[in-house]
Amino acid sequence: MGATSHQAGAAGRALTADRPSSIRNVVLVGHSGSGKTTLVEALALTAGAVNRAGRVEDGATVSDYDEIEHRRQRSVQLSLVPVEWDGIKINILDTPGYADFVGELRAGLRAADAALFVVSASDGIDGATRMVWDECESVGMPRAIVVTHLEAARSDYTQMTTVCGEIFGADDPDAVIPLYLPLHGPPGPDGHAPVTGLLGLLSRRVYEYASGERVERDPDPAELALITDARARLIEGIIAESEDESLMDRYLGGEEIDLKTLVDDLERAVARGTFHPVLMAAPATDGARQGLGTVELLELVTGGFPTPLERAAVPVTRPDGSARPDVTCDPDGSLVAEVVKTSSDPYVGRVSLVRVFSGTLKAEETVHVSGHGLADRGHEDHDVDERVGSLSSPFGKQQRVLTRCIAGDLASVAKLTRAETGDTLSAKDDPLLMAPWTMPDPLLPLAIEAHSKADEDKLSQGLARLVAEDPTMRLEQNPHTHQVVLWCLGEAHQDVALERLRTRYGVQVDPVPHKVSLRETFGAKAAGRGRHVKQSGGHGQFAICEIEVEPLPPGSGIEFVDKVVGGSVPRQFIPSVEKGVRTQAARGVAAGYPLVDVRVTLLDGKAHSVDSSDAAFQTAGALALREAAAEARIDLLEPVAELAVIVPDEYVGPVMSDLAGRRGRVVGTEQASAGRTRVRAEIPEIEIGRYAVELRSVSHGTGRFARAYARHEPMPPQIAEKVREQAEKGS
Repeated sequence: MGATSHQAGAAGRALTADRPSSIRNVVLVGHSGSGKTTLVEALALTAGAVNRAGRVEDGATVSDYDEIEHRRQRSVQLSLVPVEWDGIKINILDTPGYADFVGELRAGLRAADAALFVVSASDGIDGATRMVWDECESVGMPRAIVVTHLEAARSDYTQMTTVCGEIFGADDPDAVIPLYLPLHGPPGPDGHAPVTGLLGLLSRRVYEYASGERVERDPDPAELALITDARARLIEGIIAESEDESLMDRYLGGEEIDLKTLVDDLERAVARGTFHPVLMAAPATDGARQGLGTVELLELVTGGFPTPLERAAVPVTRPDGSARPDVTCDPDGSLVAEVVKTSSDPYVGRVSLVRVFSGTLKAEETVHVSGHGLADRGHEDHDVDERVGSLSSPFGKQQRVLTRCIAGDLASVAKLTRAETGDTLSAKDDPLLMAPWTMPDPLLPLAIEAHSKADEDKLSQGLARLVAEDPTMRLEQNPHTHQVVLWCLGEAHQDVALERLRTRYGVQVDPVPHKVSLRETFGAKAAGRGRHVKQSGGHGQFAICEIEVEPLPPGSGIEFVDKVVGGSVPRQFIPSVEKGVRTQAARGVAAGYPLVDVRVTLLDGKAHSVDSSDAAFQTAGALALREAAAEARIDLLEPVAELAVIVPDEYVGPVMSDLAGRRGRVVGTEQASAGRTRVRAEIPEIEIGRYAVELRSVSHGTGRFARAYARHEPMPPQIAEKVREQAEKGS
């Protein structure tokens, strides 16, 4: 922010911190394509973590994260890049910008103490980024904004800073103000004048990057006039956040406020989360050592973003739920660390990225693993001791060995075979548990089958390892449809899951159509006679029973009533008839779906003193139910979900129209928050199999929804007929 000298971190060595005050944890947030990973690479180059070819001494690169990411040209997971600047270790957490991987973003927010919002000067700010800003604002997380893609022909930094003020500063426009103005070079053939440097509003200095390294100079008269016009608003914004109440009066009285006072107040306001400076950055050109604005950005992170010591105390409990005092960022305190990411390495095995909130984590020590309340998603709770393997500092695919990780820092931990994302690591003699962070509910189903017998043998273990890495994924073994279902956040999430199963765990699976749990019921009273008589020499089979079936109210299940008189069916065989009826009901009587909500009354029957048996009467009961069904109208029942959709007010109309087109019934609307409405509806589940994808399209990525099972209802006859036809083709 001012003119200072800097020392970059050496490439190729593990960065360690000996005290929390020398650590900064910052997460990069922005939509896919906004330039986050490119910015990380530029910061690593400026900080000396990589050379001009983008590599360190051991050959690693910042972007060496995941083969899937390289193939897709898109970040799909949280990545940590540690760099050093002015003796401060900066843990840069690069997050995916695509909505399907919002779980990785939330993990990054959990591990960081401040957020850097990356917005493209050519693409603008999407609704999802605005939602994350509001989420950070609600918890008071410090934020700054960096504008990228300044080289694009249609980019306009001044206009983009205005947009940032309107969107991010809706409640306080004077809290979102640029610290620098762009210095433009001569226009190119297309008329676009490239940004070659920065005009420092506080320092009133010019920082040239045209040579490939930052060169500082005094402004010329025209540049000084530009600085002076914009500087007044910046100073007023900083003074408004100052703890010195006399500063504004002194400034308005014409006093020149010294630069150190302004910078100190600015840094305190940024750390408190009440002031959000806007900066700009661009990657280094070929052969250059520094990218445009990267020095200024590193200055802001080290000087303006909070240390881990400034983070609020972390609430913890004991694994049994009993109370325990909150823990603070103290390297000598009780050990509390959290697994924020789990991945698999083909050589090392499971690798856990952890944030240490209290105490010091040491290599090769035994810790307690507690967690984590996501059993409904296929993640079992843990309450075990495990020995930590080696500790390391990640850089791309490389892991640089550490001996310890103090409170406030992050490190990779090897060989934690039980710990999963969201679990807490603590001392084995003082086990503690952090509450898990909120994860989005996966609502897009992917039904799968093993491709071959060999894949079937490996499927269970592969799926267990897959969901251990990703707490946003839910594994379901549906007892009604007998399908294995992976519930994901979107289509890209599904594709990555299938690719990881194949490439990491050697399991080939085939997607199959997802089935909803349909039911059958009788539309009217009917009677049936089951006759099972076989005489083929020796012991025969003889059982006859007569039943009456009548529909019951929804939710009644199967009710069996015995009205046999005169002993026509011996008492010992009446349970056999009931068992046969219930077995047939579970198999279905029309389209192969379970029969529900009927009363089956056994009225009469016949038995043979020698040839009657339990098995014979079970068969007769099943035959009687099938005969009754053949003479009656069988209704198909479909599950109906209660849907709660939250969207910005401008999308309420399109969402309600879309729901109506899906046979949905809107039952009410209400204000969810400022500018957002909750639409409540009841809708058949068969109509919302892909709603996670389709709502994103209707609401331009700004909508979210929750669903819950309500009941089963009769399916419209024309749709039921199509379902029966499909069932017959599949049988």
